[in-house]
Amino acid sequence: MATDDLRLDGRGCEDYRHMEIETDVVSNTDGSAKISLGHTDVLVGIKAEIGKPKPTVPDEGYLEFFVDCSANATPEFEGRGGEELGMEISNTLYKVFNNRHSLDLRSLSICPGENCWVLYVDVLLLQCDGNLFDAITIAIKAALFNTRIPNVKISEDEDGGKEIELPDDPYDCLRLNVENVPCVVTLSKIGQRHVVDATLQEKACSVASLLISVTHRGMVTCAGKRVGKALHAPLMNLLQKEESLGKKRQKVGFFG
Repeated sequence: MATDDLRLDGRGCEDYRHMEIETDVVSNTDGSAKISLGHTDVLVGIKAEIGKPKPTVPDEGYLEFFVDCSANATPEFEGRGGEELGMEISNTLYKVFNNRHSLDLRSLSICPGENCWVLYVDVLLLQCDGNLFDAITIAIKAALFNTRIPNVKISEDEDGGKEIELPDDPYDCLRLNVENVPCVVTLSKIGQRHVVDATLQEKACSVASLLISVTHRGMVTCAGKRVGKALHAPLMNLLQKEESLGKKRQKVGFFG
């Protein structure tokens, strides 16, 4: 299959399936998006609420993730299987998105040390046919692009306390800069080749997967291996060599 750069569905090793993205699909959210990647469907909704900043970063807001692995998506999600996968995906999303290099978290600050915007990101897996991490991160980036956060004003009351005033105009809002928000590219090892956007059938043949968080400029922000045997040594050598080239490296395939 992958030896001749040809897969069962006719794709090459670096080819993604057909992808469709819709935004503003859930009315009671501040931002939402739905992605269909082949037969994998993911829905993301984002709600912005005022909360307390974390003590370690008093001048930043933050994101909270909840992933619902619906048992209707695949029988694998029934019972604790869905809960464990949901937790694994949530932990990965924290690493990818919840840092100042991905999103300008300072833009979510309202009153340093006292109030900030907290973005609650709800991910619902509607249908699963492989490559969940890629589909979810793309959907989250689209939902963040669609998110509208009210422009608040800080005023003082008679006692000198601070009050937060929300605008009456729904269009008086802040839009997030998602230019540097990365997406995950998953490489699955099948035989001696590595493929992107693996289906469930291909995943069953894969011995290991490498998750790479990459920006639109081709910068790798983080990487991690999922369960399986050791990744092919030549692949790891190529990734290390590619990263050492920095901005001089050539962009090819799905990195282009």
